[in-house]
Amino acid sequence: MTRYFFVVLIMGLAGVAIVVKAAMTMFAEREYWQDVAERFVKENVVVRPNRGNILSADGRLMASSLPEYRIYMDFKAGGEVKDTMLVHHMKEISEGLHKIFPDKSAYEFKTHLMKGRRSGSRNYLIYPKRISYIQYKEVKRLPVFNLNKYKGGFHEQVYNQRKKPFGSLAARTLGDLYADTAQGAKNGIELAFDSILKGQNGVTHRQKVMNKYLNIIDIPPVDGYDVVSTLDVGMQDICEKALVDKLKEIDASVGVVALMEVATGEVKAIVNMTKASDGNYYEMRNNAISDMMEPGSTFKTASIMVALEDGKITPNTEVDTGNGVVMMHGRQMKDHNWHRGGYGRLDVTHILEYSSNVGVSTLIDRNYGNNPQKFVDGLKRMSLDKPLHLQISGEGKPNIKGPKERYFAKTTLPWMSIGYETQVPPLNILTFYNAIANNGTMVRPKFVKAVIKDGKAIQEYPTEVINSKICSDKTLKEIREILGKVVSEGLAKPAGNKQFAVAGKTGTAQISQGIAGYKTGKVSYLVSFCGFFPAESPKYSCIVSIQKPGLPASGGLMAGSVFGKIAERVYAKNLRFDIHNAIDSATNVIPAVKAGEVHDALRVLNELKVPIQQQSFPGYGRELWGHTQSSPSAVILQSQTVNRTTVPSVIGMGAKDAVYLLESRGLKVRLSGIGKVTSQSIAEGYRIVRGQTISLILKQ
Repeated sequence: MTRYFFVVLIMGLAGVAIVVKAAMTMFAEREYWQDVAERFVKENVVVRPNRGNILSADGRLMASSLPEYRIYMDFKAGGEVKDTMLVHHMKEISEGLHKIFPDKSAYEFKTHLMKGRRSGSRNYLIYPKRISYIQYKEVKRLPVFNLNKYKGGFHEQVYNQRKKPFGSLAARTLGDLYADTAQGAKNGIELAFDSILKGQNGVTHRQKVMNKYLNIIDIPPVDGYDVVSTLDVGMQDICEKALVDKLKEIDASVGVVALMEVATGEVKAIVNMTKASDGNYYEMRNNAISDMMEPGSTFKTASIMVALEDGKITPNTEVDTGNGVVMMHGRQMKDHNWHRGGYGRLDVTHILEYSSNVGVSTLIDRNYGNNPQKFVDGLKRMSLDKPLHLQISGEGKPNIKGPKERYFAKTTLPWMSIGYETQVPPLNILTFYNAIANNGTMVRPKFVKAVIKDGKAIQEYPTEVINSKICSDKTLKEIREILGKVVSEGLAKPAGNKQFAVAGKTGTAQISQGIAGYKTGKVSYLVSFCGFFPAESPKYSCIVSIQKPGLPASGGLMAGSVFGKIAERVYAKNLRFDIHNAIDSATNVIPAVKAGEVHDALRVLNELKVPIQQQSFPGYGRELWGHTQSSPSAVILQSQTVNRTTVPSVIGMGAKDAVYLLESRGLKVRLSGIGKVTSQSIAEGYRIVRGQTISLILKQ
């Protein structure tokens, strides 16, 4: 009996040991044995390709996939040999980690690693943050960590992270990927060209070859192609800075800028900024293509063009806007200055210059009130109702009512003519103005110009024409002249520039709250400016659109000033000078020299080594007055006789010489202006009367 008891006991204990060992294998050592298994058996393993890059128009990297790592330690791998090495090199490892990650001291790293060693963890996180590829390579050079993961225990988890080197610049247009990159892209260019960027997966399996296990490639992965966008990093930066500065200044809620190349439709910059709860501005959604809002007065240009094209009006047609308030089918139509008495009688040019609601709505209601469909047909003739079918998703479709549609009332036509009762995204408005700049040809906005592989173009995207001619050349010439005057003489002066001409139109509109209307709570406004530059030979078109709560609200002062800064900086960025006008260090520059004391002029010109042609002058110590002439090769100095009893000529002299010479003769001098003397009130040769006042006018 005793013998059987011991046999049963031994078998029971063995069974318990087997169960305990199995439990340890299943749970405590699960990761280890999985790693061991993976060394011997791995079939049909998916190998993910590298995602293609998104480049700017000039080849700069705007979005790229870069690996990031989390680093771990398996303290049981390698056994006692590895453990002895780890303890021996602990100080060197800790100091090395501190140099790579200065936010933690060597002591903190040592304490952290010793804690993991005591726990015997097989997947112990060495550093809490993801690290870059360069940091990972540096860590791999440290003792123990430089061994393979089965001997040294150091291993990593790789994340394929999408990076944008220029931060927020055009972030919404470039687009985003899901955290799990295998799910693909969310929006923007990343989504629109996902199939091209992501490449094709490969397949491998493990196979024993000559007593070694190797990864055998069955299907090689194909890396994604690179996409070349139309965006210009420099212009994008100019637009974003100019817009954000203004948004902060006026405490706006949303701001949009889109800059387009006139001839090609290439979008060179696109900014979409929304104010977040922390008070800062971020790219949250692509407002430029998706915002379905009433455009306001920028739409008046289209209304006037329809009437011009139909021969209903000319630029000289006049409207009596009265005191700025008229009844339009039982509803008040007001100009922005109605409280100051209105504009009175205006022609079409001045109606747009002053953005008169009364003027535009009266013209359209008078000529199309009995046939509103003809007006709507005119808008459609200019393709204002057509979606743009952009290369990226999320665009809004313009909503322009027709008289047969529901809710088209008597008041709809006049209010439609001034930019209400219609919804048009900002980029669609810009496309319309771009067509005016492009001699009437409407082109589709373009965000991507080519797909490349290893530097060679695989596919190019040419300019697409939406409407070959939106109006006649006569209408085009008239409206461009009017838009030029809107900036040079009208409400859009802040958008202008002294160096080149700008043409465009301002817009200021109340933002509808939907069913609640315009007056619920605090009234919000859309202020905008859309135009092109240089006006005489347009290169770029641009729209600035800002949403802000409450007054003041001015399309010219707010959006127009942003446009002005962008236009000036973009124009300066693209200046090209004739090389033949350049001056090298060996060239003698012949300066303009004022009339005055000859000896002083000689001294300065000699010091500057400027070539001189001169008469024979007496030596220094005696005053000698004269005038100069400039020739291509030298400064010509000529003396003049100065009589002490008559008024001398000081024409061409600077203020200092002129005042000295005249006051030394007993005259009092009154100066006006700066530069050199262009006229004197007492002519040369008159007898001097001491104490008499002589007035001099100076100009540059």
